[in-house]
Amino acid sequence: MTLFGTAGIRGPVEEVTPSLALSVGQATGEPGETFVVGRDGRETGPALAAAVEAGLESAGADVRRVGEVPTPALAFASRGRKGVMLTASHNPPEDNGIKLFANGVEYDRNAERAIEDRIEGDDDPDTTNLARWDQWGRPSALEILDQYRDAVVAYVREQFGDGRSADGTPTPLAGLSVAVDCGNGMGSHATPRVLERLGAEVIAINANVDGHFDARESKPTPETLSEFVAFLEEGSFDIGLAHDGDADRLVVLGPDGEVIHEDTILAVVAAHYTETSDVDDPVVVTTPNASARIDEQVRSAGGRVERVRLGALHEGIARVRREAARGTEAADDDTAVVFAAEPWKHIHTAFGGWIDGVASAAVVAALVANAGNTAALRDPITERPYRKISVDCPDDVKVDAMAALETALPDAFPEAAVDTDYGVRLEFDDASWVLVRPSGTEPYVRIYAESDAVDELVEAARTVVESTIADSS
Repeated sequence: MTLFGTAGIRGPVEEVTPSLALSVGQATGEPGETFVVGRDGRETGPALAAAVEAGLESAGADVRRVGEVPTPALAFASRGRKGVMLTASHNPPEDNGIKLFANGVEYDRNAERAIEDRIEGDDDPDTTNLARWDQWGRPSALEILDQYRDAVVAYVREQFGDGRSADGTPTPLAGLSVAVDCGNGMGSHATPRVLERLGAEVIAINANVDGHFDARESKPTPETLSEFVAFLEEGSFDIGLAHDGDADRLVVLGPDGEVIHEDTILAVVAAHYTETSDVDDPVVVTTPNASARIDEQVRSAGGRVERVRLGALHEGIARVRREAARGTEAADDDTAVVFAAEPWKHIHTAFGGWIDGVASAAVVAALVANAGNTAALRDPITERPYRKISVDCPDDVKVDAMAALETALPDAFPEAAVDTDYGVRLEFDDASWVLVRPSGTEPYVRIYAESDAVDELVEAARTVVESTIADSS
């Protein structure tokens, strides 16, 4: 059984049903444990939340209902206990999903597989995770939004507290004009208020929660943000910010409405955390598809980059910390993961172990305020042309094809440094790179590349990939 993908369980509600939510809750709960349960604004959220709560309580766990919240707020609430978030993030309104947390961190693969195994064994009375009748848990309500917003504000004030209001309150965003497109999602409950408390002048659009996402699609892209782009072009703003449905991801736009490349934002924030770190070995964790511009900025600031598979930033953070605890050559007692991110999604490790688009909105806005404008913020970053393509590859051929590509691609590009941990990534002396990896959900092999000569690099890689797939079929 495989229920969990790279971001929990997610799919159409014909698959993510109340029956499944009940099974996940019952397989996850344990007597004496406490779970916080939250949901985004989707129409199917209340029923799925009720089902997962019933499962948790029947397994013996107590439930604290936090209601309709951003995913990062649910993760924040799960510190010192466990949590379940009902959300499909940036998926369309007919989808929903289940994401599990423990002490502010997403469940790792081993924990997810244990849940899958337990659900698969539910037909066996000896393995059904049903507590005795007198051990069933109890529900109660918990208000978390105010605490979460307060925590984000306090964190950003600590990071960027130079500006002060008349009463002495730190206002790191004083004088900054910000437009926020909440996309009818959970960012409506947090981001505008956080930015205002930090001193910004904020105009929020689509800041009402609507489970149909009537204003625009939940996933913020240059295409779905076209009305927001026009709004920025007609206004006078220093920066534009846009969220997906559950506010775990952030898209950043310049005052002219241009979507700033996600890897550029990642590189800027990574450089900030590396430069301001007080450890000798600051580490940034990212994914194989992330740009070499991140490596350039982190190295220049005195840190290093570690990569981990897509959807597993928390596992990469844990790995670096384990290495530091063991005192390996790769890390020592003065090693710290100062930032972890994949495109659009950031973990601010000094704040918490979860992906947090609200905190990212405030941090990026503060960096723009410090720099003076988005152009000055981007100026140190070398932005090379980027391409991503898909090559047809039957699912039953992927394993053999990728094994063969671990040899074929280095042979075709002998001048490149090679990393085969998560696909095949080739890096060149001029900071160009190409990544080849199998899709986890579709019959394709993906090719990602960044280079001043990106078209030539992609076509050369495509030739090798297509030939290798044909030979493996």
